[in-house]
Order: sequence, then C-alpha cells, then structure tokens
Amino acid sequence: MEKIIDNIDFKKGNGLVPVIVQDINTKDVLTLAYSNKESLELTQKTGNSWFWSRSRNKLWMKGEESGNVQKVKEILVDCDSDAIIYLVEPSGPACHTGEKVCFHNSLKK
Repeated sequence: MEKIIDNIDFKKGNGLVPVIVQDINTKDVLTLAYSNKESLELTQKTGNSWFWSRSRNKLWMKGEESGNVQKVKEILVDCDSDAIIYLVEPSGPACHTGEKVCFHNSLKK
C-alpha cells in the first residue's frame, strides 16, 4: 500500500478524518468510522482496519474483540484529502449487533 498519510488533511476534523468502509467485492458500505494519523499508519502497516474510537478515546482494530477483522486491500482519498474509503475483505459482520452492515436501519417518515 502506498504511503498516503502526508497527503491527508487531519486539521479540518480536529485530528480525525471520516472513513467509509466498503466491501471490495460486493460494494456494500459496511460502516463509517474515524481515523487519526496513528490509526491510518497502523492500517497501512498491518493491512487490517484500525480506527480512533471517539467514545472510548482510544485506538481500536476492527475485529480485535469479535474476530471479524477487515483486510484492507485499497485506500482511496477524496479530492479534498479529508475523507477516506477503505476497500476491504471482511471476515464477518461489520456491525457490533451482528448485522452484515451497520446501515441496516431505515429512517421512517
């Protein structure tokens, strides 16, 4: 994976950038999380998806508790360098509820 960290604008989001996680094969949007510089470096170094937990105020690797790791195959950066997509091969459900994707609730009118 090419080193892209120096191109990311972490300042706009007070040190964080949103990360859309997408299944590389099905194109399903699995989740939205946030990354800081350290979690992005860990993602590039290990090939697994790492994030910054805003609620727990710490780094976390997807699957460290559930075993449902996400192997990152490609990282895409938007045109403003302030949002990222991880294209992944998931080993199980993305959602902590056990659902395949986190976006499984419909907003009713």
